[in-house]
Amino acid sequence: MRVLQVINSLGTGGAEKLLLDSIPLYNEKGIQMDILVLQEGDYPFQKELFELNCCEIFSLGKRSVYNPLHIFRIIKFFKRYDILHVHLFPALYWVALSKIIIFSKTKIIYTEHCTTNRRMENSVFKIFDSFIYTFYDRIISISNEVDVAIKKYISMHKNSFELINNGVDIKKISNSIGYDKTDLGLPIKNTDKLLIQVSRFQTQKDQPTLIKAMQHLPNDVKLLLVGQGELKQECEALVKSIGLQERVFFLGVRMDVPQLLKTADIIVLSTHFEGLSLSSIEGLASGKPFVASEAPGLIEIVKGAGIVFPIQDDKILASKIQKLLSDELYYNEVVKNCLIRAKEYDINTMVDKYIGVYNDLV
Repeated sequence: MRVLQVINSLGTGGAEKLLLDSIPLYNEKGIQMDILVLQEGDYPFQKELFELNCCEIFSLGKRSVYNPLHIFRIIKFFKRYDILHVHLFPALYWVALSKIIIFSKTKIIYTEHCTTNRRMENSVFKIFDSFIYTFYDRIISISNEVDVAIKKYISMHKNSFELINNGVDIKKISNSIGYDKTDLGLPIKNTDKLLIQVSRFQTQKDQPTLIKAMQHLPNDVKLLLVGQGELKQECEALVKSIGLQERVFFLGVRMDVPQLLKTADIIVLSTHFEGLSLSSIEGLASGKPFVASEAPGLIEIVKGAGIVFPIQDDKILASKIQKLLSDELYYNEVVKNCLIRAKEYDINTMVDKYIGVYNDLV
């Protein structure tokens, strides 16, 4: 069986990380899987996938992902693969329109990664979406909350939908070894308490609340922010405005996230909404307490295992962190619960379920 994964790019994001981690596993299980990116770039994920030499990586060039000419550039791939597996908008549109133009019988499936997006709030886009989605043979939701949201948004036969939870390489994270804090090249002592958030700097995320929470925590508590994005400069300005330059550090894109998670004392994900965040599962699997916003797409994963706090409430977030740092028994109990929950989201289970969908369609 030949499957082509189609995505906008291999930039730093949950869907992109999912492909990086899962494509080698599909190939180990006998699925010949390649990847098509609408826009190539100098991305760490793309470099790592290339170095793994486990698949072909096709690119439609450096043009914008929103260029409608991609519709015609995608056409040639339909004859070469049994299934095109699509992620994210606008790849969602371009693949469906390519199939319509050539009346292809090749199966296409789409993975819905988020509980909400701007299209869902626009009545005109809803009309277009209702048309486009019907050409997909399966709509895969990555969590229960995403499944509920997409079924409410799009009217299709119930057999068109499937729920497959996202997964991460639990063993890889568990086996990673953290750094000595003084080896990070930052003004951090081994006695300091280290928080970390791994996420893009965009409107969906909420690093500002975590930054503000630092004002309510002791000076020996330091924060690492991993990621890039259009709102990074705003967060850097916020840190400067409240005088936290010696306690909050921006690390950019890192390929050693498991090691950084092991180095930290507490993992945090402050956000407004999620689909099924890979960062949250990695946080749960890290062997450290995981603290997250009570946000759509997160509550289901975290509640009853990690610690949750109200969205944008920096004072309550700080109090939750302080309790973990001051109560060792509580800290260890949260870690234990997080590890148990993380086992429910192993990437091998996810891959096997996707292979089941592929076999059903071909």
